[in-house]
Order: sequence, then structure tokens, then C-alpha cells
Amino acid sequence: MPMRLLACALALGCLLAQPAAAQDTAPRAAEAPRYLTPPAPIVDILDAPPPPTVTPSPARDVVALTDRKAMPSIAELAQPMLRLGGYRVNPRNNGPHRGADGIGLRFKRTADGREVVAALPAGTTFEPLGFSPTGAHFAVASAGATRVGLWLVDPSSGRATEVPGLSLAAAAGPSCEWTADGARLYCLALPPDRGAPPEPPAAPSGPNVQESSGRSAPVRTYQDLLTNPHDEALFEHYFTSRIAAVDAASAGVTLVGPPGLYMRAEPSPDGTLILVERLERPFSWLLPAQAFPRVVAVLDPKGALVHTLATRPLADAVPINGVPTGPRTFWWKPTAPATVVWVEALDGGDPKAKVEHRDRLLTLDAPFTGTPVELVRTEYRVQGGFQGAAVQWTDAGIALVTESDRPTRRMRTWRVDGPGQARLVNERSAEDAYANPGMPVRRPGRGTVLQHGTSIYLAGNGASPQGERPFLDRLDLDTLQKTRVFQSDEKSYEQVLVPIDDAATRLLTRRETRAEPPNVYVRQVADGRLTALTEYKDPSPQLSGVEKQVLTYARADGVKLSATLYLPPDRKPGERLPLLVWAYPREFVDPNAAGQVTGSPNRFIAIRGASHFLLLTQGYAILDDPSMPIVGEAETANDTYVEQLVASAKAAVDTVVEMGVADPDRLGVGGHSYGAFMTANLLAHSDLFRAGIARSGAYNRTLTPFGFQNESRTFWEAPEIYARMSPFWYASKVNEPILLLHGEADNNSGTFPIQSERFYMALKGHGATVRYVTLPHESHGYAARESVLHTVAEMVAWMDKWVKHA
Repeated sequence: MPMRLLACALALGCLLAQPAAAQDTAPRAAEAPRYLTPPAPIVDILDAPPPPTVTPSPARDVVALTDRKAMPSIAELAQPMLRLGGYRVNPRNNGPHRGADGIGLRFKRTADGREVVAALPAGTTFEPLGFSPTGAHFAVASAGATRVGLWLVDPSSGRATEVPGLSLAAAAGPSCEWTADGARLYCLALPPDRGAPPEPPAAPSGPNVQESSGRSAPVRTYQDLLTNPHDEALFEHYFTSRIAAVDAASAGVTLVGPPGLYMRAEPSPDGTLILVERLERPFSWLLPAQAFPRVVAVLDPKGALVHTLATRPLADAVPINGVPTGPRTFWWKPTAPATVVWVEALDGGDPKAKVEHRDRLLTLDAPFTGTPVELVRTEYRVQGGFQGAAVQWTDAGIALVTESDRPTRRMRTWRVDGPGQARLVNERSAEDAYANPGMPVRRPGRGTVLQHGTSIYLAGNGASPQGERPFLDRLDLDTLQKTRVFQSDEKSYEQVLVPIDDAATRLLTRRETRAEPPNVYVRQVADGRLTALTEYKDPSPQLSGVEKQVLTYARADGVKLSATLYLPPDRKPGERLPLLVWAYPREFVDPNAAGQVTGSPNRFIAIRGASHFLLLTQGYAILDDPSMPIVGEAETANDTYVEQLVASAKAAVDTVVEMGVADPDRLGVGGHSYGAFMTANLLAHSDLFRAGIARSGAYNRTLTPFGFQNESRTFWEAPEIYARMSPFWYASKVNEPILLLHGEADNNSGTFPIQSERFYMALKGHGATVRYVTLPHESHGYAARESVLHTVAEMVAWMDKWVKHA
């Protein structure tokens, strides 16, 4: 590669000079641009309320149902926003810029379905914080115009009490933790004596300077970072908090300890201590706040220091795909009075280091004067597990520790009863969906894995070649024998949320079918009787009669693939339709796992946001999530990215054409984020499609030089791969129309808006047919009603012009 070309690509400045006639001569708009609106059936679907979120009480005798609004308005997104340390803050109320979406709260008894409505003031928007461990209270954080408040709701009566005078420090999201007895709630609150935010300097006192000491510090691309000393002062102002102990009975508040940059304050299970994490200077202008220096300590109930567990420096030298050195990821052991648990790297945090063990798990009991106890050492990294929790504790105090290895995708879960007492429970490939045993079911309100006798419960999606059939298994931890308690039938998709009783004779489930939207039920295991707790109506009757089929096929090299085909309800027998392929590539080490079926033909078509499924209302067929696997060794899979991508797309297209459902001359392709990257590459390197839709993508990989997606090699280690995978480098070969959309406030790592801006300029410079739409105030995903409707209108118009009527 010529050095001049390489330098140009890095600078994004090597678009060919163009003659005057080709310069941008777009006319000045006579009037302000206006948001478009798609056809009425699409508007009706998008305006329908979403299903409520469901929170079981600790006793599972009551469920909280949070009703949510469909979409915020663009006016809500246009509120002031500060971008500080990777967070987006609303300076008016010191909360997240994207406010809460809860608009109604109800409680239903699982025994008889009796409903109680929470008496929150009309117009309150809130975020549910959950039940107290006794179930006597339910906490919500209300998002007001000038503050984020705290309310305690009585589930039995619906009576709601606002905690007077308390303003939550919610810049990073509201943070409140119950004591185990439910008597108190520890929250991060704004200091009562906090002054006004610092004013920006009238003039700079000097340049903003950054420097490096010569130590290797590879950093992936982040956004919303601090950029100058004034940003640092703003960060301290909006993130400084006091620990507030809220009495659940009286709603009284006691402030604990001095103010600090607290990110967490969690009471010990016995309620006598508080585990805190506090940020410290120096801050970074290259990394988000999660990497800032921090102190992890234990305080007493009055805020006095009991013990400092760790003082961690700025995490700016963590190897790619590595972890910080020293103690990391602290928890309270939930079944002990006051025992802290943490993980430490044994390989310097470097995944490339050749060592016998990568991590170890340690514990230390209060009063923290002894030597930490090592429970287990792991060959792989302690990571993975249930909802990212690599260490879980059963009700009886047994530790379930999950380790995983990125290069091989191997995962193991161990039962650990004490030091040196580890027993393998399960080992599999993380890519093998068919072998997934399910995740341990947690006891609501306590954080432990629900244990009944010597057994725990595992809930899984039940992936199989015929589609997913969710299940609940009982696993005996002594014998490792499994017993199937429940599995969804062949005509529905029913997931177990939690057993209502420890013996699992009654289950709380969420059930849906192709024709019925998801609702919550109580299922009697013995006779299969179902009692509905919710009555969520079909939000999209316009899609009644849509045909859905899971397809399996193979690409030319023999790798097995799968996809789900949707046909509109008014399709005539034998009619070939215009079709949109909507996909997202994924990397695999094992080719046998690449095409495993992970969807279900029995799921209801759930549409939220600017969904491609909305094109079904306009007579399009949809091929959803066709396998686009990039198969190979973890470090070199992308060496044949383009070839594998085109081969997978061709196999998908050939399948639907051979079935007689797709018109081979009217095929479109689209995707979001990495799917947009895929779309641009398919248009650059194939002629399979008439047009493409690329939303919020990245198109020049030299702008993400320290890795992207699962690519861990840096640009300097594999420049030819970065070039080959970047559609920006092949803009001259994109000869099909492409629609580019991007949120102007995209904060996703790697997909800076400049990615679409520069790709548009490259396409325009080479005479491509391209439309470039940027959405004000929108992030990586599009939220505002106006933005969502406009995006769908653009997609429909683009597909109609360049595909349906091609």
C-alpha cells in the first residue's frame, strides 16, 4: 500500500479533487426542513403503547407492572445535554439526558389477579427501582424538570410517599440499594449545600495539553469524553454526591459521611457496613469515567472509614481485551453478614500472556484485618455468567463461578463450596446455542440463585434446529442430574420468569404466539392451567396474517446458515415480492455453530422503534437476521471477511429466489451499526442487491485503529485487513443506491457521525446515488417520535423508488 494513500486514508482527506462543476451546489432551502411521516398504518403501530415491564416481588405473591410511553418527543431530546466522562447529563435536573419512560405503576397479586394502582401524581415519569427485600415497599425515581426525586409506594394500598427534600444524584442513573431487612434504602443524593455549576472561563488561560510518558496505552474509540479543565470542573459538580440513608417507614433522610464522587454505595447483608466506590483525580480525556482512578472502601453507617480495599489507578494501560491489574469487581457475599468478594488477574491483565491461571477469586470477612481467602483459580478469565455476573451465590452460600476464553470461545461453570473445593458443573462452547444449559434463576429481591434442597433452576431459550422452545430445568448440584420442569409447546413461545414457589409447582411466565402478543401468566405445572395477569392488546393488527418461516440452508463452502422469512398478509400464492434482507454479521470460531437456529417461528412480531418489519405493511417480504458468519480463528477470522460476507449473502438470496417468494430483480439490503457496515460492503463487493439502507454505521476502520467489534488486532498489526474491510476505500465500486442515516449525537464507540459524513462525501465524489440523512439530538439508536417516523418514511420511500419500482 503506497504510504501517501495510507496517510490520506488516516486523515480522511484524500477524496479526489473535483472540478468546479462537481462541487457541492445544493440549493439553500426556502423553508426549514420538516420531519416526514410514513403511511398511516405504520404510524398507528408505532404509537401503540409498549407492553409493561414486569418486576416480581421477593415473595413472588405480587408483580409490579410498569406502563411506559411509546416514544419521547424531539422536544424532550432537545433538552440541554452535557457530555461528561462518557455520560450524558441533563443539567436541569442532574439526571440522565434521556429521561425515564415509566408513566404508570400497578401491582397484581399472583394468587387472584387483584390489581392495585399506585397513587403517583398525574404526569409523573419515573424509573422503577424495585421492591424492598420484604416486599413492603416499591421505590421509584421520578424525573422532574429540576430534580430527580424518590418515591416509596405501598404495593398493598398503592399509597405513594415522596421522600421530602431528597434530590438524587442521578447523572449516571439513579443509584439506590435496600438493606436486607428492607428498613433502609441507601441512595446517592445531591449535597444540600451544593453551589451553582462552574461558569466557563470568559477566555482560555492557555492551550489544552495532553501528553504520554512513552508507556503503551492502547485505547479504543470513545465519545462524550472530557476535553478541557472546565469539563473536569463540570464533571465534579454533577457527579459529586452524599450517601443518604432513607428510612422506609418514616421517609426520613440521614446523610452519611462527606461528599465525594461516589459511583456506588451498597449496604452489607447485615446492614452494618457500606461498600463504596469513589472516583478520584486525575481524570482522563481519552477514557470514560469507568476507567478513572477510584478507591474501593468499606464505611460504617456514619460514614467513617473502616477499611480501604483497593486504590486503583487510571486504567489507561489495559491491554486490548484485557482487564486492569489488581483487585477488580467487588461484591458483598449475599449469604454472609459482611464478606467482600473480588477478582484479581494473575496474568497482568494481558490475554496474550502464557500462564497457567488467568484469574483468582478472593474473599475477606469483616473487620477486614485478616488475610484474604482464595476460593479458586481459573484457567480462563472470570467473566460471562448470568446477565454478566460471573460469580453468583445460591441461597445456601454455594458459589457458581463462570470463566470464559475469548480465543476458543470455551466456557466453564464451577461449583465452589470453599477454598480448593471446586467442581465442574458445565463446559461448552459459548457459540453453541443448542448446548446452552440455561441460566440460574435468581430469587427476586435478594440477589441469590434460588435453591430448593440441593437443586437450583436453569431457564433457557431452548434453541434447536426446529426453533427455540424455552424451558425450565431443575439441576441437582450434588448429582448434576437435570429434570425438566417445563418446556414451551410447539405452537407458542413461553418463557419462565421465575417459579412462584420454591418447589416450582407454579410458574410466572411470559407467553406469546404468532398471533397473540406477549402477556404474563401464572402457570400450574401439574395440569398446565394458565391464569392471565396482563391483558396487553395486539399493537399491530395491521400485520395479522403475516406468514413466518424459519429457513435453513448452506453457503458454497458448506457452512450451514439460517434465517427467518416474513411474508406480508396480502401476498397472493406464487407471487414474487420485493424483499429486504436485514442482517448483522457475527464472528464464529466453530463453523458448526454459525448456522444454528436461534429464533422461533412462534414469536409475536414485536415492533419498537424504526423497525424494518414495518415494511411488511407496504407489501415487502423480509428476510430477517440471515446468518452472516465470519468463521475462523479468533485472531484471523476477518482475513476473509469480504469473501465470507458475500458468500453468505448470495446463499440467502439464492434460497429465497429458489423458493419463489422473492423477485431476484427487486432485492434490497439493510442494517444498523455493524449491519450498516455490512450493507456498504455488500454494495461495494457484489451486485446482489438493487439498493441498500445503512443506519449509524462505521465505514472507515482506520478511524477505529485499536480494534473494533471482535477484531483485536490494531491497525498497525494488520493494515491490509483494515483497508480491505473498509467500504470507504471502495466507494468507487458502490454502484447501487444507498441511503445513509445517522444520529447527530451518536455516542456508540466507533460509529462517530463523521463516519457517515465522510462516506457520503466519498460516494458523492465518485458519482454514486446516495441520500444522507442526519437526525438531530439522536444517539446510536433513534428514540424521538419525530425521528422514528421520519426514519421509517425514508426507508419506505427509498425501497419503493429503488427496489419495488426498479
